[in-house]
Amino acid sequence: MTDTEYIIECDNLVKIYKTDETEVMALQGMDCKVARGELMAIIGNSGSGKSTFLNMIGGLDRPTAGRLYVDGLDLFRLNEKELVEYKRSKVGFVWQNNARNLIPYLPAWQNVQMPMLLKRWPNGKQRAEELLDLVGMGHKKHAKLSELSGGEQQRIAIAIALANDPDILLADEPTGSVDPQTASYIFGTFQRLNRELGLTIVIVTHDLSVADKVSRVVSIRDGKISSERIMKTDYAGRMESVGTLDTSGEAHFTSHEEFAILDRNGRVQIPPEFLSALELEGNRVKLAMEDGKVVIQAPARESNQS
Repeated sequence: MTDTEYIIECDNLVKIYKTDETEVMALQGMDCKVARGELMAIIGNSGSGKSTFLNMIGGLDRPTAGRLYVDGLDLFRLNEKELVEYKRSKVGFVWQNNARNLIPYLPAWQNVQMPMLLKRWPNGKQRAEELLDLVGMGHKKHAKLSELSGGEQQRIAIAIALANDPDILLADEPTGSVDPQTASYIFGTFQRLNRELGLTIVIVTHDLSVADKVSRVVSIRDGKISSERIMKTDYAGRMESVGTLDTSGEAHFTSHEEFAILDRNGRVQIPPEFLSALELEGNRVKLAMEDGKVVIQAPARESNQS
């Protein structure tokens, strides 16, 4: 049974990729919930599992084990026909590689209209033009791929992802090939869509500058969530009233409060920089409770010698 407050819920999610010679565990018991209407980002190094998780939500890949619900649908139980309908109506995808978003020989408005043809959407051209206006690209509706900058292509890709009125917008490294100022504008588009349409948006990125632009930043390390950064209430109010975004391309984590995440067995991942500061010899640490705080210390050097 799912909680209607959350549009995405995963519980102990596992994904294993198998080859003839080896197995790679991309997700290792990941737990995550995404609230309806939330604008969030997932960050992590290459190979951390963030894109795998996005593909699971998008119905592009099936989990190996665990539970995954999207808007009350159990993605484990969907057959192929149901999964195709799910991908057409429930989620919209924005890719980093614009060749996956746009057909180069079609003008922008026809690119946006293409997904509507599958569902016989009425007044497709009019709706395509409205969506282009929504992302600030109405003046480029007749332009083709070669006539557009990288940032313009990506904004049109967002319009395409909105074509079938999805409940969730998924973006995989949407600013990976543009400059910081253009990236900030694209994130501003996501923020406006989230605010005006109530759209749930999940962005996968390695760009730490997203911190000031989303309500929650989830860090994935080794296939599970290691920490979350939640936007402070006073900062969120300031962002909404001002309506502008930072364009420096720098991370400003003072806008968020960071929390480590305990897994179901009470384990927590310690950031590498913390472990480095401890100057450990081996893999043993000392735990203690001091004034209601859990303290992690390196063992005394002499106790490590034998």
